[in-house]
Amino acid sequence: MTDLANRARLYLEGGETAALAGGYHGNPFSVLGPHLYDLGEDGKWLVVRTFQPYAREVRLKAGEEIFPMERVHDDGLFQVDLPGKSQDFKYKLVNADYKGNSYEFDDPYAFGQTLSEFDLHLIKEGNHFHTYDKLGAHLREIDGVPGTSFAVWAPNAQRVSVIGDFNNWDGRVLPMRHHPSHGIFEMFVPGIREGYTYKYEIRSNLSEFAIEKSDPYGFQSEMRPKTASVVADLENYEWQDKDWVATNRAITNNVHSPISVYEVHLGSWRRRWGASGHDESYLNYREIADQLVPYVKLMGYTHIELLPISEHPFDGSWGYQTTGYYSATSRYGHPRDLMYLIDRCHQENIGVFLDWVPAHFPKDQHGLAQFDGTHLYEHADPRQGEHADWGTLIFNFGRNEVRNFLLSNALFWLDKYHVDGLRVDAVASLLYLDYSKGPGQWVPNQYGGRENLEAIDFIRRFNELAHGEYPDILTSAEDSTAWPMVTKPTYTGGLGFDLKWNMGWMHDVLDFIEQDPVFRRYHHNNLTFSLMYAFNENYILPFSHDEVVHLKKSMLDKMPGDAWQKFANLRALYGYMFTHPGKKLNFMGGEFGQWKEWNERTALDWELLQEPSHRGLQRYVEALNRLYRNEKALYEVDDSWDGFQWLELRDSENSTLAFLRRAKDPDDELVVVLNFTPIPRHNYRIGVPKPGYYQEILNSDSSLYGGGDVGNYGGINSEDYAWGGHYHSLNLTLPPLGMLVLKRKL
Repeated sequence: MTDLANRARLYLEGGETAALAGGYHGNPFSVLGPHLYDLGEDGKWLVVRTFQPYAREVRLKAGEEIFPMERVHDDGLFQVDLPGKSQDFKYKLVNADYKGNSYEFDDPYAFGQTLSEFDLHLIKEGNHFHTYDKLGAHLREIDGVPGTSFAVWAPNAQRVSVIGDFNNWDGRVLPMRHHPSHGIFEMFVPGIREGYTYKYEIRSNLSEFAIEKSDPYGFQSEMRPKTASVVADLENYEWQDKDWVATNRAITNNVHSPISVYEVHLGSWRRRWGASGHDESYLNYREIADQLVPYVKLMGYTHIELLPISEHPFDGSWGYQTTGYYSATSRYGHPRDLMYLIDRCHQENIGVFLDWVPAHFPKDQHGLAQFDGTHLYEHADPRQGEHADWGTLIFNFGRNEVRNFLLSNALFWLDKYHVDGLRVDAVASLLYLDYSKGPGQWVPNQYGGRENLEAIDFIRRFNELAHGEYPDILTSAEDSTAWPMVTKPTYTGGLGFDLKWNMGWMHDVLDFIEQDPVFRRYHHNNLTFSLMYAFNENYILPFSHDEVVHLKKSMLDKMPGDAWQKFANLRALYGYMFTHPGKKLNFMGGEFGQWKEWNERTALDWELLQEPSHRGLQRYVEALNRLYRNEKALYEVDDSWDGFQWLELRDSENSTLAFLRRAKDPDDELVVVLNFTPIPRHNYRIGVPKPGYYQEILNSDSSLYGGGDVGNYGGINSEDYAWGGHYHSLNLTLPPLGMLVLKRKL
C-alpha cells in the first residue's frame, strides 16, 4: 500500500473543493471525472470524483464490480481511488438519495471535448458559418452512450453550467468545460433526450451573482411566459420537396417571374373556435398548413411571407423583438410542425419567405442582453447599443462572434427549414448610426460620418453567403431610405439584395387614395412620381401589416366615401398595384376587405365573406393574381423602361392614368387605364401604338367583383385617329373608380 503522504496527493485541496461546492470552479474537468495519478513506486492510480449534492451515497459500477465512493466534502463531493485502472476505464455511477431512490447514470466528466480545435478557431475568427451545428444543444451518441452535447459562447464568464429538471436547476452540478482562449464552454451530458428543458447558469468574472440564460442557439423554447430552451431534433423530418428545391424554386424565385406575396401573421390568420363562440387558442403549424396552403393556392399568390416566427416573449411585438433566433416559436407547435407547413407550401409550388430581424433584440433578462454579465452581443455605449424608441439593443457588428451568430442564423433558416428567402427588417436602422436619434445621441464612424460601416459590411456578407450557398433564394430589404444600389451586386458596390420594398410608392399612393376624389387633382403627382425611380432598383410594392395598425385604419377603411366608393377605390388601388412595375405584397385580410385594423390577439373577420361586397373583392384579388401570373407583360420587364410606357399621365383634372406594359416580346403588351373619380367617363380617348381589336380582359367594375358593369362590352377596336403622339387611339368608356386592362388581339 502507498504511504499516507503519497496517498494524500489523490485528494483535492480545500480551496478547490470549496470552489466546486460553491459553484465557482472555473475548470471542473480538471478535477471531476476520471484522473490518472502517477505515484512513483506505488504505480498509477485512477481517481474518479463526482459532485452530487443531493446524494446520500454514490457508488461506482464497472461491470459486476461495485466500488463505494467516499464523501470528501459535506456538500456532496465524492471520490473513489482505483489502483491499477487505466484512464479509459469504463464505469457508471449509482446515486442513492435521501428519499430512498436509486438511479444509475454515465458520468458526464468521463467524456472528452465535443468541439474540435478547428471549430473553436473558426468561431473565434468569425468564419464558422454553420455554428448552429456546433453551438447549442445537439442530440448525439458518444461511445454508444446517447445524450446531448451543449456549447455556448460566454467569454467573460468564470463558470457556465447546464441546468434543468435533470439536476434541480442547480448550477453546481454540471459546470461545463472551459476553453478560455476562445470563450467557449461545452460538455456532453449523457441521458439528456429530446424534449428536456434547460438553461445556462452563468457566473460572470465581474459579479458574484449567477444569471440564468436561454440558449442563444437553442432550437426550441418553452411556451411563453416560460423561458427555458428545449432540446430538439431537427434532423428526423422527411422532406417531400425535392422537386421544388431542385427545379421549381429557381423558376418561382426569379426577378423576371411573377412574385405575389401573401403576408401572414400565423397567430391571427385563423384561430380555433370554442363553445363560447370566441377565438380561444392558436392553430398549430400543421392545422395552419391544412387551411392556409389551399387558400393561398386558390387565391393565386406565388409566395407567403411569415411575420417573424423566431421565439419572442411578447405577443404584441409580432415577433420583431426576438429572444430565440434559432428557435421556431412554440406558440404553434414543434419545429417539425413548421417544417411540415413549409413542405406543404413547396408541394403546391408556393414559396415561403421569413421576416428576419438582425437589427436589434429585446432586453429580456433570459435573452441575449448582457449575456455573460457584460455587453456581449450589444455595444456597451448606449449611443451605439440602444434603440430608445423601440426599447431594444443593437448588435455589435464589429465583433466577430456576434456577426457570425447572425450570419449563421440566416443560413440556418435556409438550411434546416428550406425557406426560400429572407426579408430583412428595419434596414434603415442598420445603415445609419443616427437612425431615430438626435444630436449627441449617436457616435460617428471612424471617418466622422453617419453610415454604420460595420453593419453595411455585415449586410453585404449576409447576401454573399446566402446567395453563395443557396443561389435560388431571394433576399429583400425593408428600406425606407434613398440608399443607392440596394439591389445591385456587392462586387459593384451594392448591398446585394434581390428586392427592395418600395416604401415611397406605398406612401405616395396611399396619400393619394385617401383624398376625397374632389381633391385628387391636386395630388396627381403622387401616382406618377414613382416612375421617376421605378427602375433604379428591383422593387416589391408592399401593403404590409404596418399600414393597417396603430390607428392607420384597415385598407378598406382608409378609402374615402360611402361603402360602394370604399370598395371601388380599393379595387382601383389594387389594380394599380398589380399593373405597376414591381413585385407585389399584400397583408392578410386586405384581400377581402377587413373593416377593422389588424389585431394580433384575434382572428381575421372571415365571416365578412358572407356579404357579397367582401366576397366580390376577394374574387377580384383572385382575378388580379391570375391576370398577373398569366400575362408576361406584367412581370417580365419590371426593371426597365422597355416594359413600361405612359399613354396618359397628365390628366390630373380627371384623375386618370393610362399606360402600357410590355413583355420581352414587344408584341406582347397590355393597356391599363385607371379612373380615380366616381364619375363614369364616356368617349375617353387614349392613344395606342398599334392598331387592332383590344379585348377588355379585366374590368374592376364588373358585377362579379361588386361593381356596376360599366365598360366596353368586352372590347373595342382602335381608330385611325391620332392622339397623344400615336397614330391610333381607343375611344373608351371608363368605369367610375375603376380600372380597365385591355389586350390587343394579334
